[in-house]
Amino acid sequence: MITPEYLKPGDTIAIVCPAGYLPAVNVQTCVTILNQWGYRVIQGTTVGGSSSTYFSGTDQERLTDFQRMLDDTTVKAILCGRGGYGTGRIIEQINFSTFLTKPKWIIGYSDITVLHAHIHQQHQIVTLHAPMATAFNGEGWKNEYVQSLREALEGVTSACSGPEHSFNRQGFAKAPLVGGNLALLAHLVGTSSDLDTTGKILFIEDVGEQLYNIDRMLFQYKRSGKLSQLAGLIVGGFTECKDTERPFGRTAYEIIKEAVAEYDYPVCFDFPVSHTERNYALKVGATYELRVDATGSLLAE
Repeated sequence: MITPEYLKPGDTIAIVCPAGYLPAVNVQTCVTILNQWGYRVIQGTTVGGSSSTYFSGTDQERLTDFQRMLDDTTVKAILCGRGGYGTGRIIEQINFSTFLTKPKWIIGYSDITVLHAHIHQQHQIVTLHAPMATAFNGEGWKNEYVQSLREALEGVTSACSGPEHSFNRQGFAKAPLVGGNLALLAHLVGTSSDLDTTGKILFIEDVGEQLYNIDRMLFQYKRSGKLSQLAGLIVGGFTECKDTERPFGRTAYEIIKEAVAEYDYPVCFDFPVSHTERNYALKVGATYELRVDATGSLLAE
């Protein structure tokens, strides 16, 4: 794996929206704080884009904006304003040739899982699954999760922990870390962005899903062979889950526990990676140590 250069004061961070629409006002705090951290910030045309639809622009507009920042060698990191949906519509058209000669940090989560998976699988370059621009709003930039993004960009070695949980399965693993949003990971099966999870520590999280759909996605991933040869599994937040009128009968965590019950690798639940404030910056593709014991879990570089 190739790790992009860590950032130095004066380096440039670009903010773009390759998926859903985001009002320009929603990135103002992020820009201010990044400036205070010592970085120069430029905004793409998709921030506050003119599209009247769900997206931050047409497919071509979003592709052009992202490609421009990817090809600009003065840009050291690309921070996605938000996720939502839409990156999968343009991923096959992105030209990574310049990026490969001078890798930069690609930052985001949720729909940005598409970029993380594709870059990992096709180009073996480390990316950052981390808080996006809106996480800075209010006083969010002060919390340990947004601060973990700063530390990751500056090359500070990280360690983050999860709580004790009755579903945890104890053990130790040292392996490359991959993963992201479960819905996106399941939808990528069979595409050029499909992750090879063999021998990897996999992390998953999701938001707003029907419980039966979480079950369906887990079985899709299991039937595709993605869960059988893991080094370890990290289960993050599964928030705002929905149920049908006739109850599904299991919580999200119970569904996941059942899906991996036959395997013997370490598993931890309620790890702080999610669609909530609890969302540590994680380097996709980097090698981590995962330790799960009676006190909880620890993930460290």
